[in-house]
Amino acid sequence: MQRRWQVLTLVSVATFVASLDLFIVNIAFPDIRADFGGASVGELSWVLNAYAIVFAALLVPAGRLADRAGRRRGFLGGLALFVLGSALCGLSPSVAALVAARVLQAAGAALLVPTSLALLLPEFEPRDRPAAIGIWAGVGAAAAAAGPPLGGLLVQLDWRLVFLVNLPVGAWALWRGARLLEETRDPDPHARPDWLGAALFATAIGALTLGFVQAPEWGWGDPRTVAAFAAAAAGGALFAVRCARHASPVVDPAMLRVRSFSMANVAAILFSAAFGAMLLSNVLFQTTVWDESILRAGLQLAPGPALAAVTAVISSRYTNRVGQRALITAGCTLFAAGMGLVLLLADETPDWATELLPGLVLTGIGVGLTLPSLNSAAAASLPPARFATGAAVLTMSRQLGIALGVAIFVAVLGTPAPSEVLDAFRASWTFQIVAALLGALAGLAIGAVGPAVSPSPAVPPGTAVGTRTG
Repeated sequence: MQRRWQVLTLVSVATFVASLDLFIVNIAFPDIRADFGGASVGELSWVLNAYAIVFAALLVPAGRLADRAGRRRGFLGGLALFVLGSALCGLSPSVAALVAARVLQAAGAALLVPTSLALLLPEFEPRDRPAAIGIWAGVGAAAAAAGPPLGGLLVQLDWRLVFLVNLPVGAWALWRGARLLEETRDPDPHARPDWLGAALFATAIGALTLGFVQAPEWGWGDPRTVAAFAAAAAGGALFAVRCARHASPVVDPAMLRVRSFSMANVAAILFSAAFGAMLLSNVLFQTTVWDESILRAGLQLAPGPALAAVTAVISSRYTNRVGQRALITAGCTLFAAGMGLVLLLADETPDWATELLPGLVLTGIGVGLTLPSLNSAAAASLPPARFATGAAVLTMSRQLGIALGVAIFVAVLGTPAPSEVLDAFRASWTFQIVAALLGALAGLAIGAVGPAVSPSPAVPPGTAVGTRTG
């Protein structure tokens, strides 16, 4: 096998494992809850949100660190952190320990994801890079499709296998990467990464999430809830000031002044909030209201991600002809329509084919239309020198939306009495519909942008093709 295909295989395998963890953990949620003495949904939501918040906060600084210190070093270091975090997740004796291990996983993923593509690009000629990146991106879509059924199978044995399955794959990737990969660095590195800015971002979003998650228990007017929201506002303000003054900010204010870029990020936050809430709510609805097994629930959710993967590939071919705004608006609207069908059809009597499947079909197509178009709109809104950072900021927005969506879902669901559980889920589905429709409006506000940019430069920091040093 030619070297470039060996590198593509290596980084794709590592990316698959990191991407799989975004989708597989939702399936394990009920068993984790039972194993830890019936921990509340609010407590366990941090297993998802800690990962999303830390990954979002560290993505840009970690990519820039890899630019300076070496992308091979960043990839292997990130992979090692991810594998270590996975092992600690599988051995966790408590919810707190599991959340801490997820933070370590997220830090590893923040190094792993951008550097994986950075190491891939130099191996291919410019004309071949879009195909290589298409394969790399397709691996993420395959992970989304594989997550529910694979998670269902693993949880039948033990939920800890959801994390421990990463160990043999990660160990092989570390061994192979140490022998195969060559070091590259940015010949003209940026200023030092803004770690303080990343910390302020994580603190602000963490406080906001805490407020939403704990408000049903504490009370919306409780001093602790008010303090959490106040801390989020203060942290957000300090983060904005920091970005305005730092030489290499986490978010460049100049990019946000480009309307199409800023509205693409608003749409990403809103749509991802609906998407993140949907992933968790569908699992919990099937396993609580319908009393389905984890395996059955995972298999029944699989059509949605599978359709999203197929639709993403097809829709990307028509971006220039139809336009990003139209695809984003259509995708968000279809997602809302899918959740509308779930709201109208689902009840206490299990009937997957008539009550859940129609909604999964529409939401899957909606995801496949929206996500590639958001990436394209963000890239086409910026000059080439800003492609990498712009893609990273959009990824941050998506992770931020997922964290907020899960937190709001937990707040809306609350702790209902048995007779009120279905009504609580219906309220959460209504939230998802509203968030997706607001995402559609934000998509309309993007306006006209340029032709879809070749995906080769539109990747996070840590992905610029630099000089080889090893």
